[in-house]
Amino acid sequence: MRDTSDRPAAPNYTSACIVMFGVNLTWILMVIWAIWGLIAAAALGWGVNWLIRRIEQTRA
Repeated sequence: MRDTSDRPAAPNYTSACIVMFGVNLTWILMVIWAIWGLIAAAALGWGVNWLIRRIEQTRA
């Protein structure tokens, strides 16, 4: 069996995850805007904002 104490610590990918969430959200909203218009993109953005606030309130 291999000794696991000599392994280096895993890298922290939290910042990369947050940045990629923003990039993916941006292009998804732009595609929705191009296909269905600004109202649909704004409604989806409002829904995501509501969901993030709800998660924040439950974690606090």
